[in-house]
Amino acid sequence: MNKEKRSEIFRRLREANPAPKTELVHKSTFELLIAVILSAQATDVGVNKATKVLYKVANTPQKILALGEPGLKKYIKSIGLYNSKAKNIIKTCKILIEKHNCRIPDDRDTLQTLPGVGRKTANVVLNNAFGQPTIAVDTHIFRVSNRTGIAPGKGVIKAELRLENIVPKE
Repeated sequence: MNKEKRSEIFRRLREANPAPKTELVHKSTFELLIAVILSAQATDVGVNKATKVLYKVANTPQKILALGEPGLKKYIKSIGLYNSKAKNIIKTCKILIEKHNCRIPDDRDTLQTLPGVGRKTANVVLNNAFGQPTIAVDTHIFRVSNRTGIAPGKGVIKAELRLENIVPKE
């Protein structure tokens, strides 16, 4: 795809959504992290329904850890893969408390050491919470990148790196 076509695509996207942001409802970086972990193979609408109730009771690493895995499951059972997500979130909360003083790391490598946090989740947190110029490439972005020819590649990471080079900074 040539530069003019790419520029036109980004112009139209900018016009349609001048200030894109996540649809996951959150009031803190920690809440965003938990919501993004829960969003894997789930809809943002479903995650928001669950976290709306959860965050009224537990919205810090200490409070979620105090719920324990069975207690957390009660709040997230409507979300797919909730058993493994609950296990990962409890482990993540423990690590955040013990190793990070309850602060969310602001670098990809450290974020990816947290259970349930892969590259896509780390990129969402880095971009939305810390303003870093990252792109979370999921199967949909990957497919569109290839089908349009805007950033063709054989793998998600290759598509992500190409997109980071061509997407306007804003």
